[in-house]
Amino acid sequence: MTTQALTGHKIRLTVEDPEKDAELFEQWIQNSEYQRLLDNQASLFPAKTIREWIEKDCDPIYLFIIRTLNDDRPVGFIQLGEIDWGARNGWVSIGIGQSEDWGKGFGTDAMKVLLRFAFEELNLHRVNLSVFEYNPRAIRSYEKTGFRQEGRERHALHRDGKRWDLLYMGILKSDWDSKT
Repeated sequence: MTTQALTGHKIRLTVEDPEKDAELFEQWIQNSEYQRLLDNQASLFPAKTIREWIEKDCDPIYLFIIRTLNDDRPVGFIQLGEIDWGARNGWVSIGIGQSEDWGKGFGTDAMKVLLRFAFEELNLHRVNLSVFEYNPRAIRSYEKTGFRQEGRERHALHRDGKRWDLLYMGILKSDWDSKT
């Protein structure tokens, strides 16, 4: 896998460094707005705990830091995990850390790069993700890269005094091939 293969139009993906990147993750998860888009439970972990998670629990996961091409600034993470090699399926999750970096296409570009990696390098057949109904920006981004809504867990989350659905989306290699 060459560095060029992990480069998009706006970003490049780099392998995480547990020592350096734990502090980045800690900064991002201290932001409640970021946290509510990423996870259904607010979790404030110190850098030491995040570093241990990266070092021990991420072995079966492809975890990358999203960096801008123009200034090499880290703006988020993307990971591919829960890979079922027999079925050639995996799950992706992504987070852009600071609100000033949202809506600039970094996430969409990172997802395209990761899907190219998943389908062309790892030879996966299918990639899945889940997203909260109240995150329309993410849903549009996923649809731009070829994901389709395939399921809905109704009223899966209670937030802001309201019940929200959890959406399940997927993309097949054939969907990806037809878009590229």
